[in-house]
Amino acid sequence: MRRIHVGNALSAFGLGFTVPYLYVYVAQVRGLGAMTAGLLLAVFAVAALVVLPLAGRAIVRRGPLPVLLTALVLAGVGALGLGLSATASTALLSASLLGAGQAVMQPALATMIVDCSTTQTRSRAFALQFFLQNLGLGVGGLIGGHLVDTSRAASFTLLFAIEAAMFLLLVAVMATVRMPRAPEIESMTSLDGGTSWKRLLGNRAMVQLCVLGFVLFFACYGQFESGLSAYGVEAAGISTSSLGTALAANTLVIVVAQFAVLKFVERRKRTRVIAAVGLIWAVAWAVAGYAGLGHGSRAMATAAFISTYALFGLGEAMLSPTVAPLVADLAPSGMAGQYNSAFALVKQLALAVGPAIGGPMAASLPAPYIVTFLLFSLGITVLALRLGRLLTPLQNQPSMARSRVVAQGGAPAEPVEPAQARI
Repeated sequence: MRRIHVGNALSAFGLGFTVPYLYVYVAQVRGLGAMTAGLLLAVFAVAALVVLPLAGRAIVRRGPLPVLLTALVLAGVGALGLGLSATASTALLSASLLGAGQAVMQPALATMIVDCSTTQTRSRAFALQFFLQNLGLGVGGLIGGHLVDTSRAASFTLLFAIEAAMFLLLVAVMATVRMPRAPEIESMTSLDGGTSWKRLLGNRAMVQLCVLGFVLFFACYGQFESGLSAYGVEAAGISTSSLGTALAANTLVIVVAQFAVLKFVERRKRTRVIAAVGLIWAVAWAVAGYAGLGHGSRAMATAAFISTYALFGLGEAMLSPTVAPLVADLAPSGMAGQYNSAFALVKQLALAVGPAIGGPMAASLPAPYIVTFLLFSLGITVLALRLGRLLTPLQNQPSMARSRVVAQGGAPAEPVEPAQARI
């Protein structure tokens, strides 16, 4: 588990070096134009949508570790290729490799966490993963910002080379991992792609969670770097430096609040925690509405806008130990990879649709934009409470298992080490 968390931190650190600067690098530094830069960003989403349906089946068949190592090599080649690309075709090809690798890493790492944790320890494991991802992205972006020079393409090549090196270093680290033997699949028919997807779609709770996940990512993450930032600049008159401060506030809240929030979340029903996040984000959108549509001073508008991102960060810290473990607990034995990949696919769809709708709407219709996403946030609360009716008590609140053992006068059993391991 320690190696898995090191891997999460290294991959996020590498991504933090380049993600904030992709558009500037392609459009201005390489001189390939705004259209090519836009296509390149779209390629990331398309590559993810193509590979994720296949990734789940591969994880179930081969195990998460071989799939992760393959994804890391693809991402490393793609990152290095982007740093050396001087033409649109090579840049787009490299972006497709990097995007595919990044997309597959998520369900593979998530499945490894599931295989190395129990129902009782899973929330803490995913909370630590989210904490390290945000810390790695923040530190990587901070260092990368001091290394780049838009007048020198070589400085960007260095950034992409560092990112590629992080992926290859992660290959070396993860190659030493000895994974516990994964649970046997309950039915061999689950290996058939069509049957496994049909079985997943027949799980009402998982389908409801996917709908909820789409709304979560569409109404929050899908707006961060598109709709909400466009609204801040156009409607609220926020400066670019203040926008950077707002993003930093979001990361800071996550890093500071993650483990304090975890103690609160672990003792409560997961669906009620998600419902509370919907209410917090509704307040965040209302505060954003004041920033852009109110009649306060520029300083008040800026403070309100920064507070919006901070409130989103608080909600994210509450979700990280809640949603991902719930996906794992809904998966039949041996099918965690398929379920993690399906949920990652929903996330990518939301991240593709969110900016496409939110960006233009925020720039031209700021008031309807705020009202729309405030209602989406309230919709999160409604969907979460409905999901609670489809879950078993232990799925909704794993801490009940520990409580029952204590109430009966026993002690929690220690996890048994597997007799065999799989490289």
